[in-house]
Order: sequence, then structure tokens, then C-alpha cells
Amino acid sequence: MSLRAAVDIGGTFTDVQVLNTDTGQIWDFKTPTTPEDPSKGLIVGLSGAAQRAGALVGDIGLILHGSTIATNAVLERRLPKGALLTTAGFEDVLEIGRHMRRDVYALRAEPRTVLIPAERRIGIKERIRADGTVETSIDPEEVTRIGQRLVDEGVATVAIMFLHAYRNPSHEIAAAEALTKISGLTVATSFETSPEMREFERASTTVLNALLKPVIYDYLAQVESRLSDAGITAPLFLVQSNGGVATPAETARLPVRLLLSGPSGGAMAVAEIARRHALPNVVGVDMGGTSTDVSVVNNGTVEETAAGEIDGLPVRLPMIEIRTIGAGGGSIARVEDGALRVGPHSAGSRPGPACYQRGGTKPTVTDANLALGRIDPAGFLGGQMQLGTREAGAVISAVADPLALTHEQTAGGIVAVANAAMAAAVRLSLFEKGADPSDFTLASFGGAGGLHACEIAEQLDIRGVLFPATASTLSARGMLGTDLRHDLSEAQLIILSPEAAPVLTEMIERLTAQADSLLAGDSIEPKDRIIEILADLRYRGQAFEITTPWPGAESTDLNALTDEFHSLHQQRYAHADPTQSVELVALRARATGRMPRPVENHAETPAGGLPSTSRAVWQDGWADTAIAQRADIGAAPLQGPLLIQEDYAVLWLPGGWAIHALPGGDLMAERTNA
Repeated sequence: MSLRAAVDIGGTFTDVQVLNTDTGQIWDFKTPTTPEDPSKGLIVGLSGAAQRAGALVGDIGLILHGSTIATNAVLERRLPKGALLTTAGFEDVLEIGRHMRRDVYALRAEPRTVLIPAERRIGIKERIRADGTVETSIDPEEVTRIGQRLVDEGVATVAIMFLHAYRNPSHEIAAAEALTKISGLTVATSFETSPEMREFERASTTVLNALLKPVIYDYLAQVESRLSDAGITAPLFLVQSNGGVATPAETARLPVRLLLSGPSGGAMAVAEIARRHALPNVVGVDMGGTSTDVSVVNNGTVEETAAGEIDGLPVRLPMIEIRTIGAGGGSIARVEDGALRVGPHSAGSRPGPACYQRGGTKPTVTDANLALGRIDPAGFLGGQMQLGTREAGAVISAVADPLALTHEQTAGGIVAVANAAMAAAVRLSLFEKGADPSDFTLASFGGAGGLHACEIAEQLDIRGVLFPATASTLSARGMLGTDLRHDLSEAQLIILSPEAAPVLTEMIERLTAQADSLLAGDSIEPKDRIIEILADLRYRGQAFEITTPWPGAESTDLNALTDEFHSLHQQRYAHADPTQSVELVALRARATGRMPRPVENHAETPAGGLPSTSRAVWQDGWADTAIAQRADIGAAPLQGPLLIQEDYAVLWLPGGWAIHALPGGDLMAERTNA
């Protein structure tokens, strides 16, 4: 049996999908994450999924691995002691940041998130001008003395960010060579991490990369050791924030590219499902145990961005555009200033919600859904885990008393607050692109998503909700078909005009050659190499850019490029001015190496049937509610209210909704009351 495995390690659960590449059949498995050592849960997950497939873990021929390891290390500040070397006079760039305030009416500016304190931000006497020429040469011996002092102070990793290194990296190269000769130091340079303009964003990205290097190196060593002990010899690739995969060696060099590793798999899966069902506009809502991730498929393409953010820290790298909020099954409810609040803090996998019976003492969204009768306490995780109804009731009552609400009203309130937060995240993700939620289908996935999707859709005036097959582990499913990917860039300010064509041609040739060399180093055959050129463009005088695809880059067709930019500007900002000069800020190359494409065996639409059981569910009062198994859903619609159970998820269909099966095992719910 030839198996391909995808693993998504989340904050609460580790999800695995295994694909038989000969038959196209897929099996999934879900197991609690082991936060003390996530590689333990990885092996448990691979073993469980292989067992469901009737195989041995040694039969796995390829492993695609996404995780929140890097994200959680940053959020929880589980990072080594680091330092920053920068051009003298720019030591405080991280603290100064941008002169922008999230709350313009606040009397005090919000505190700046700074990962390296002032005493470890060190200025070096060197200077490169904006055109790449050297004004002041660097002294490698000075760097060596500083590096030795940092080691003596217990510093483990150093970020190097010199002014204009994206135009001329020679000083960063010299400093890195001096530091790597010192035992015990890990080094990250800005020209390798993010060769982009804007010192603040470049410094932030490089610092994150430097601090994550020891974390990810240690984790990869653990994973490789456990895989070896388990008799698994399959090649390992790690999923990046851009939706592609990279080798462990490339990941160890640029671990900052893992910051949205897990959620990107879900976005890729939603894009594939949208294409299969000819749905041009889909918003994906991935509600897991710890958080909810929102991604957008617009006109059949998953939205990407050239820069993102994590915990207030800019990350200047290409990534799938995902909005994450602290709303998941494990999100903790509390009374604050007399009001009910939910999240962003989560109970995680340990202790987890109170109903897990692992010592949790605070009410969560999962406890609330159990108290409302929406979850079968004996069928959770396919029967692997027995939930405690009594424990859930006790913690909810502790919140109900100060609110003077009934037990059921409080549980319903917890769910309603979580729904409102997720609806707001979806609304913002669409509004900022000039999109109307009513033009979209909501794709719900993640272990907790099915219990909330229809109610979120109602708040957004969305009429259709797609429930993909194996929705609980869909992020892993998206990883099964990913390709190798490298993102390259070259920054230079150029006004787009016929005179600029020779310079642009040289830039394209350099980027293309570099991209082709990287793919060749990955053993990708020439026929499987795809290199796309994109340009970061803006009207002259603007402060920010739009990344614009350039299909005619080979012929340096500037008219096609500017026309596309004007069109995107009109779509995003509702205005465009073709008479204005257009300025290039950076040129990008997206290098994709196609891996062998698995063929999935999408089952025919089931015949369906009628629900055979029922139980009491709270809907403004206790009411006997039909319970269906997923196989009961066929082409003929079933009406809500209805609970639909499967191994690792429960779908809640309120009254006013009907649901039917689509080819391939996906389900579509549609509103009937509006």
C-alpha cells in the first residue's frame, strides 16, 4: 500500500489524514495534542491513521507536516535569548515602529511589542547607501568582539539587519561569517529572511526568524528521532505560510515561514473544494479548539498577502491571508465588568474544557455546547473520549450565578458571544476587500465549526454553508496536495515607463535564474517547475502597495501590468487613476515545484435516509431534535432543526435551514426562511 500522510498539529488536537495514492481513498484520525512534546502526538496520530487504513506506519511513503509550533512559541514567548545587530543609529527601530495607532481616540498609545530589549540591540559602525554603494565599511573584528560578549551573556541567537542590505548584502554577509565562527550562536540575516524595503518590518521579520531558529531546529530533531524510532523512513516536508511545502533544511534556515503553517492547509483545501463545486466566492471558517481562522477564496483564487502580522509583530513575507481570533471550542468564558466574555484565552488540550475531565475548572464553548445538548457525551472523538456533563454544568453554573441567568441561558449566551466574534472576523475579512458577505458561501471546518456555522451565516446574511467531507481534519487534507514553493523578491524603486524596461528585464532574469536553481536543487524536473512574476505597485506618492500578477513578464509588457494594477486598485479601494504614474517597489518570483499529484477517490452522492434517533436539544427551550448520521444525508434535502453526527465533528442545522449532499461527500446547507 502506497500512503501519503498529512499532519496538522494544533493547540488542542493533532489531525492526520492518510491517502492511498493507488486508490485515492482517504482515512482521517484525531488525537489530543501533547504540548510538552508535540512530536509524541504526531507519532500517535500517524499510527492511528495508518491503523484505520489497515496499514503499518512503515507503509507511509511521504509526510507533509503543518503545525502551530512556531506560532505558539511566539505567542507564549517560549523563545531563546536573542540580540539584534543593526546599523549604528537604528537600534530603536523595533521600538519606534510605525507612527500608527490602532485606537486613534485613546489617551495613551498602545504598548509596543518588542522581543529584544534595548540592551541587546547593538549598533555597528557601517553604512550602505540606498543605491547599494558603500559609505562606511564594516569591521568584522568589531562584530567578533560583540559576538563573543553576547555569548558570555547567554545569548543564543542573533538577528542582523543593516540599512539597505536588500540592495547590497555584503556587510550582512561579513557580519554573519564573523558570528558563525563563534560556538553557540545562531544567526539570521535580513537579506536572506526578507530582502525588502522598510527597516521596521524587515527588522521584525528577521528577529522572529532568528528567535525561531533554535526552537524549530530542536523540534525537527525530535521529530526525526521519533520517526526513526517508529520505523518511519518517509521523506518529511513542512507546510509554509504561503501554502507550499519546504524541506527540513530549508525550514531550519527560514522557520519564520511556518507562522501560519497549519491554517494555510485549510485555506488550500477550501480553494480546491470551491473549484470542484464551481463556487467562485467562498469564505473558509476553521474553528478548532483554540482559535478560529478565516480565509477567503475570491473568484476561485485563495487570497494571499505580501505581509502579515502575529501578536502585533509585522512579518514581511508572502503568505496566505488569514485572520485569526481567539474563539475556539476551548475558549474560556468569564464575567468581566458585569458582561459575559468569551476568549481569547483557551483551555487548550490540557487541562482542556471541564467536560474533558482532565482538571479543567473554567467554562468553555465546548462545555456550553454539551450543556445545550448539541454534543453526544459518549460519541466525542468517535467514542475515544467520554465527556462529563456534570462537570460542564458545574462550571457554567459558576458563571450563571453572577449574571442572574439560568444554566441554559448562560450556555446559550456563551455560544452567542463566540458566534458574534467569528461573524465579526468574517465581516472584516470581506469588507476590507470591498466584498459583500451575501455574495459568498461559508465553508465550515475544524472540529468545532459545524456547531456554529449556520448561526454565523445568519448574522452575515449568507444563504449557503458548505460542510466538507472530513471537515474536522480538513487542514490536513489541504496539505495532501501541496507543492514545493519558494518566494523570492528584489526591491528597487522604479517608475513604470518604457525606459524602465531594460532594468526590469535584468531583474526578471535574475529572479528567474535563482528560482530555477532552487527548484533544481529540490530535484524538481524542468517540466514540473512553474515560475510566476509579480510586482508590488503603487501610485507615486502612496505609502503601501498592491502585489500584482504579471503574466506578460517575459515580454516586459508594462501596459498589461499597469492595467491589472488599476483594476485591482479599483476593486480594493473603489477608485483608480490611469493618468497617474505607477511605481514599482519590489519584483517577486513565485517558484513552484509540482510534486506527484495524488488522485482522490471522491465517493458518489449517498442515497441518504431518514434520521432514526433523537434527543433533547435547547432551542429557547428543550425540544426533541432528530439526529442523523452523515451517511443519512443524500441528494434529497433534510430540514432543520437537525443534528448530524460523524466521527470527529457534529453539525448543527437550526430551523429554517435544509441540507443535502453534493458529489464527493460534501454537504450543502441552505437557508429556507429568508
